[in-house]
Amino acid sequence: MLLQTISANIWLAVGLAFIFSLLVGSFLNVVIHRLPLMMEREWKLEAQLMAAATDDSGHQQVSPELTQPYNLAVPASTCPGCQHRIRWYENIPLISYLFLRGQCSSCAAPISLRYPVIELLTAAISALIVYLYGFNLIALSAVFFSWCLVALTAIDIDHQLLPDKITLPLLWLGLIINSFGIFTTLPLALWGAVLGYLSLWSVYWLFKLVTGKEGMGYGDFKLLAALGAWAGADMLPLIILCSSLIGAIVGGLMIALTRHGSQTPIPFGPYLAGAGWIALLWGHEITGLYLSYIGL
Repeated sequence: MLLQTISANIWLAVGLAFIFSLLVGSFLNVVIHRLPLMMEREWKLEAQLMAAATDDSGHQQVSPELTQPYNLAVPASTCPGCQHRIRWYENIPLISYLFLRGQCSSCAAPISLRYPVIELLTAAISALIVYLYGFNLIALSAVFFSWCLVALTAIDIDHQLLPDKITLPLLWLGLIINSFGIFTTLPLALWGAVLGYLSLWSVYWLFKLVTGKEGMGYGDFKLLAALGAWAGADMLPLIILCSSLIGAIVGGLMIALTRHGSQTPIPFGPYLAGAGWIALLWGHEITGLYLSYIGL
């Protein structure tokens, strides 16, 4: 009964999607901050365990802090400046940031604007999708897809890293979703994943053979494979063209207008994510307009 009421009232569905996604955006801020740290701790722990196993002297020990629980839930969030524990009413999406005036309640250290921006962006994207598609499986799938892309984009900007813990489940979920024909057919989803990975993999090795340098990371291959699994193989040209064009423009502006050196790596994941999101929602319309423009 409740689901039917929500489905029948588009503005109620949009409002609920916005409010719920604000909470999801708050959780995504935790993922964006902690997941790279969790991965770093895992790498350090594995390295120290391997060193201890091969050290016959027995002096090699594992750092105690690496054995302490650290995940998305533990330890509780604290201010990085004064270690003040964040209370629940200081963690209400958007409202707490405005109420605290962007400062820690204990030491008045500034709180990054990133937190409310991620919350608002997540909520706005989710509300837009529900407005476009209604309250149904298509919208819910696209909303979850968007949440993953928001997290990946922010992590790649911060660390030039696209974690397998997000990209690989996203790839498999795209294949599962499209086994029911939600966004495309299963064959197109399957070949979208295969060709998405191989296309950037081929560019990577060609560039490395010619220049001796790595032009991109393996995470980009996996992200494009995931985008292909969701949007289909027929959307890959649009995704690659849009992401490359936007990346070239933004990269050129960064070099021209800032001190960003031409040899400094620029994360490609955000451009792939943006292009993949556009392709999933409006790819067929954009392709149709282009084909009609050239007379096909």
